[in-house]
Amino acid sequence: MKNRSDRRPRVLYLAFYFPPSRASGVYRARATANFLASKDWDVTVCAAPLDFLYDVIGSVDEGLSETVDPSIRVERPALNQYSWQQDLRSYSRLRRSFPLMADRLYEFGQEKVFPERYASWAWASVARALKMHARKRFDVVVATGNPFASFGAAWLFNRLTGVPYVMDYRDSWTLDLFNDEPAFPEGDIAWSWEKKALERASAAVFVNEALRGWHAERYPEVADRMMVVPNGWDADVIPEGSGAGAQPETVGPDGPEKPLTFSYLGTLTAKQPVEEMAEAFRIARRHPELAGAELQIHGHLGFFKNSPQSLLKRLGLDDAAEERGEEDTGLRYCGPVSKTEVGEVYENADVLVFLAGGGKYVTSGKIFEYMAFGHPIVSVHAPGIAAQDVLDGYPLWFNANSLDPEALATTMIAAGKAARDLDPEQRETARRHADVYTREAVLVPFEERLREIVAKS
Repeated sequence: MKNRSDRRPRVLYLAFYFPPSRASGVYRARATANFLASKDWDVTVCAAPLDFLYDVIGSVDEGLSETVDPSIRVERPALNQYSWQQDLRSYSRLRRSFPLMADRLYEFGQEKVFPERYASWAWASVARALKMHARKRFDVVVATGNPFASFGAAWLFNRLTGVPYVMDYRDSWTLDLFNDEPAFPEGDIAWSWEKKALERASAAVFVNEALRGWHAERYPEVADRMMVVPNGWDADVIPEGSGAGAQPETVGPDGPEKPLTFSYLGTLTAKQPVEEMAEAFRIARRHPELAGAELQIHGHLGFFKNSPQSLLKRLGLDDAAEERGEEDTGLRYCGPVSKTEVGEVYENADVLVFLAGGGKYVTSGKIFEYMAFGHPIVSVHAPGIAAQDVLDGYPLWFNANSLDPEALATTMIAAGKAARDLDPEQRETARRHADVYTREAVLVPFEERLREIVAKS
């Protein structure tokens, strides 16, 4: 029998949102699994069942699956879809026959066992992992949240097997990022679960220092095991000849009279200041520099089937906008973008609009990709969010530090002027700011930490 030192280290990665999911955290999960595989780890992922992704939330990007390292084994444990079920034919016999009893049992589980509707997937993942572990031992578990049932699964697997685990907070469990306040009242079961999960964790990882600091203050006894692993940009989804390292002969619009193209690329959500962005752009277009300019929205509208219409209305792009006699605002919704078209969208833009929701603990994954292309970037978000720490030092960053539409419009006009005057040297200087945020660069310390944990276990 081989000693542990004679074989590849084996990691169980609990990542509910994994390709083909297109949830906001999927790129971090995909990159982490791929990076570990490239460093000769034996990687097994427990992810969401496909019927949930396709049939329940309708949120998939099949092209992403093609970017997953073929050596990675992906398991898809079952999920009790009780809270999502709307068709009576999908109800269990218990729910059909005794609906009140079924509802009480479900609520009891949420309130007394684990406070999240993904808990059944977590316990199913543990059961699946135990069978695999009996055949070939796992050396470490990495759990990424949300959903935070993955943390509960890592804790339980550790209790049953002793295998160490790491908690990756790509989101915050008990902190409401959009209101900068606790997400649960004191005494809620979520707090006790987070505390005991952190106490047994070998490490806890956060996407920015602000989040690490908040959790370190609340859980000082485990602060020394907390670290920051920021998001980054993925070179493999940016076509060759685009992004950082490319050397274009020309930059900016084709001529001084050509209207500028502003672009937003990413999933648009209800948490973002959409109306403020639309109003600011409407004001900015009155300036001669931005005459005829367009703000193109590329990406999905929300994460769920019923999201698009409400977001189009907030943008003023719904079917009734023309009937209401609204002026042309210059906003254009261009639809979802496949991974093969990402570079083209960025390259065709003159200015990138960084639209983000939330408060001081928020860092958006898209901002790293934005910087890699070296365009002027206009911030449209609340003052003081954590993403500003990443943008600090980027030479083409235009930030009103306000959500006032007039102030935002002023920065849009300034960014437009910068785009017209941009030369290749300026753009390359801007791109170099993104070099330290390649996904490989930010994941090196994380992979080293995992090896240290395995060596000590």
